[in-house]
Amino acid sequence: MTDLQATKALVRKVAFARRRTIRAAARADDGGALLSHVIRGTERIVSGYMPIRTEIDPLPAMSSLVARGFDVCVPVIDGAARPLRFARWHPDIAMEDGAFGARIPVQPEWMVPDTLIVPLLAFDRAGYRLGYGGGFYDRTLERLRAMRPTQAVGFAFAGQEVAAVPREATDQPLDAMVTERGLVPLDRRE
Repeated sequence: MTDLQATKALVRKVAFARRRTIRAAARADDGGALLSHVIRGTERIVSGYMPIRTEIDPLPAMSSLVARGFDVCVPVIDGAARPLRFARWHPDIAMEDGAFGARIPVQPEWMVPDTLIVPLLAFDRAGYRLGYGGGFYDRTLERLRAMRPTQAVGFAFAGQEVAAVPREATDQPLDAMVTERGLVPLDRRE
């Protein structure tokens, strides 16, 4: 394990514990309605996610986007070290357990999103996030951004902010960050 990997592992451990405490004290909506207003009208296919563990819940925003006429999808893990695929989602779709306990559509209709609502363990004002360590979103964002403009919107509790996320060259930055308190201004001048 490199020094950077060890640092990330330690930050993940601390971030998990912190998020568990924050989640226990959070209000029911978690700011999901606010998130749905951050998505600009130019995007038509938005990927949300099915919350696991103590992640902030994007389902209210995802439902709002469907009601506003957006196509909404959720990530599907195809295997280790592979980019994510995305399957259409709506509030009434039949779901089953997928990898890591995240629910996925039983009969996937594959889509390619132009905006991804991204879960995380920690984030910083430079627009970087710390995920679970599988690299799924980084690989996916790199691939999608090579094809066309793709927006990544981080979604987390305000208390998940850290001074600086340990990062490496393959980490993909966020374009926007939303918490239950509102839009977090990012400083991407680094």
